[in-house]
Amino acid sequence: MDKEFEDSEELRCPQCGSTKLIYDVTRGEIICANCGYVMSEREIDRGAEWRAFTPEERERRSRVGAPISRFGIESLVTDIDWAGRDAAGREISLRKKIEMLRLRKWQVRARAQSSMERNLAQAVVELERLGAQLGLPKSVLDRAIEIYRKALDSNLVRGRSIESVMAAAVYAACREMRLPRTLDEIALYTRAGRKDVARCYRLLLREAAIKVPLPNASDFVPRIGSLLRLSGSTIKRAMEIIEQARNAGLTAGKDPAGLAAAAIYIAAIQNGEMRTQKEVARAAKVTEVTVRNRYKELVKKLGIKLPIKK
Repeated sequence: MDKEFEDSEELRCPQCGSTKLIYDVTRGEIICANCGYVMSEREIDRGAEWRAFTPEERERRSRVGAPISRFGIESLVTDIDWAGRDAAGREISLRKKIEMLRLRKWQVRARAQSSMERNLAQAVVELERLGAQLGLPKSVLDRAIEIYRKALDSNLVRGRSIESVMAAAVYAACREMRLPRTLDEIALYTRAGRKDVARCYRLLLREAAIKVPLPNASDFVPRIGSLLRLSGSTIKRAMEIIEQARNAGLTAGKDPAGLAAAAIYIAAIQNGEMRTQKEVARAAKVTEVTVRNRYKELVKKLGIKLPIKK
């Protein structure tokens, strides 16, 4: 079966410059649909040699396991059950039970041989809990475990709680991938206080050589707008206000979440989607005083005209 590729930025015909390409599966050739030039031949088909039409059929015919992930222990492990029965359900003898108990003990010991591996296993459990409560994507969790492993190799975890270092790694991963999560929000779901998480975060930046971009208030706007159920035009207008504030030098030293909340509040008023300062502050997880101060500052410095309330 031939497959046609259109609007491809990577593949382009060197003869006529067309992007309309056809992939001939039977011959393994990539052909230009415009001039007929054969761009590549004897291409290797890396797909499966079987076909499946349902997820159950695809899972049944697949002969590979789950992909290797940085998230968690990268090995296939087997647990020896505590049930004193064999595969047929028959009761095993006392001697066999003692032998299975001894094998289970050594199997658990062999799974995590060093203290670093045991530490990493506890950190993975904490990361799973944080990721579930914060609703973080897998890419952020993978990056967080990478940062934690770097801290573990640099001996930065010794003398500090696993929770606080892992929370700091999650915050650093969110900052790197520009995911709008504040330090207060992450510290809220950890037993360690905000001060400990912030101290560990500064330690990671200093000792683990982690570079994170500066916080951008525009990253918080879509999330706050979604929680307040605002329209796309209002969210776009809030981003324009933040861009104007950045060009005017008003964003330096300001909390990005509070600045985004104030821009959302102004844009909602301009577009007739009234939201109270309390609702906006609750969605942005900042105080009403912060929203009020940033709101007054933006309106005054940028010369924004608001509709008169009737």
